[in-house]
Amino acid sequence: MCRWLAYSGTPMLLDTILYKPAHSLIDQSLHSRLGVETTNGDGFGIGWYAQEDIGTPALLKDIGPAWNNRNLREIADHVRSPLFFAHIRASTGTAVQQTNSHPFRHGRWMWMHNGAITGFHLMRRELSLLVDPELYSDIEGTTDSEMMFYLAVTLGLDQDPPGAVARMVGVVERSGRNHGVEFPLQMTIAVADGERVWAFRYSSQGASRSLFYSTRVDTLRKLHPDKAFLQEVSEDTRLIVSEPLGDLPGAWNEVPESSYGVVHAAADELHPFAPQPA
Repeated sequence: MCRWLAYSGTPMLLDTILYKPAHSLIDQSLHSRLGVETTNGDGFGIGWYAQEDIGTPALLKDIGPAWNNRNLREIADHVRSPLFFAHIRASTGTAVQQTNSHPFRHGRWMWMHNGAITGFHLMRRELSLLVDPELYSDIEGTTDSEMMFYLAVTLGLDQDPPGAVARMVGVVERSGRNHGVEFPLQMTIAVADGERVWAFRYSSQGASRSLFYSTRVDTLRKLHPDKAFLQEVSEDTRLIVSEPLGDLPGAWNEVPESSYGVVHAAADELHPFAPQPA
């Protein structure tokens, strides 16, 4: 599977989040504690929105491991962003190639995924035919993750992100069960439009991969008044991660099974999630 993080809040150097925490995403690429695989070395990617609104996020992807990538180290020391994604990949069967590294981008949208469509090789043609023909040529890779993204775009991501993801899941589960797959889908997903981040935790079996969100900054300041970095970030700063970046007491909360959250400037939200028929 994979590990990922999504950051939203005070503009921050990527290095501060990617490298400095005790159990950073770079550390997880070699020593994951909660993933299916300990090592996630089948490529990586980061995507970020500039502080000046230019409409679309920038992407940096590679096929090698994150832990020794010189370009990632260079970028992380110099790029500051208020909203960014980072993903380390452990392939579930599709090729290790740059176009299969996350995050994926379409217009202002970014998407990344941990998990798999079980039996994807059985459903690939059927699912691909459900993607809007005007979008199909934008699919660059061969992963189930990118197919899920373009199905969600087809099913209304621009208008209703939670509904589009729920309809995408409904389509995938219907296709899987038509092919005799009992539990077709395993997913944690992050999707962003440059202003908000949505994060989803769901599996057909009801036993989803790990996902956590950070505690409110004002609460953490009261718990840990000696931590200088908590004084430097705004109260709307949040992290969503496949596994905690450190052991600071009270800092991390598990996302409930079959639920999704929304992070934006006004307030955080947490809701139940269930598939919908498309």
